[in-house]
Amino acid sequence: MFAVIKTGGKQYRVAANDLLKIEKVEANVGDIVEIGHVLAHGEGENVTFGAPFVDGALVTAEVVEQGKNRTVIAFKKRRRQNSRRKIGHRQLLTTVRISEILLGGAKPTKTAAVKAPKKEAKAEAATEAKAEAAPKKESKAKAAETAAAPLFKAPKGEPDDLTVIKGIGPVAAKDLAEQGIITFAQLAKLTDKDVAKIDEHMPFSADQIKDWREQAKELAAK
Repeated sequence: MFAVIKTGGKQYRVAANDLLKIEKVEANVGDIVEIGHVLAHGEGENVTFGAPFVDGALVTAEVVEQGKNRTVIAFKKRRRQNSRRKIGHRQLLTTVRISEILLGGAKPTKTAAVKAPKKEAKAEAATEAKAEAAPKKESKAKAAETAAAPLFKAPKGEPDDLTVIKGIGPVAAKDLAEQGIITFAQLAKLTDKDVAKIDEHMPFSADQIKDWREQAKELAAK
């Protein structure tokens, strides 16, 4: 049996034991959440549609993980107006496993997972805190070194004006320079692995970087 549910303004086709990422639901890992907005359900070719929702239908799911989606960058530039605006957004997500599809007002049979007793939870928290506190100085030093180290080693010589490349403004050029990318030749020689690294650590998408790489190849050849 499958069902079509609506949550977080989106629709999903689900079946029992499906893993699904939906917009954040306020619940702890192991909790059972109920999704009452069932648009349709069926088995094979026999499908029942709601108007808009099916009366008495309910889908339950177990919360597996609370996390975030990848960062989405919105960049707006007004030509010749000296106006640039960059906004980043990371959507909060909840990973759930579909437990049951219930019809006709049936009640859920699965309940939330049993939580550890308070004493055990406190003991575990204390143990973790001690383990984290021990190498605190070393981890801080390593974190500072990692944060300060650029992604690439800048070559010697005069840098190129990267703003010549369509899509790279002064702000983006500065960000690239801080990570050691200062010439057309560097951009042109970026591998797909390098592109993935930039995509992960900088506010640029892989498609943007690949487009810059193609433009840089033409400029480096001149």
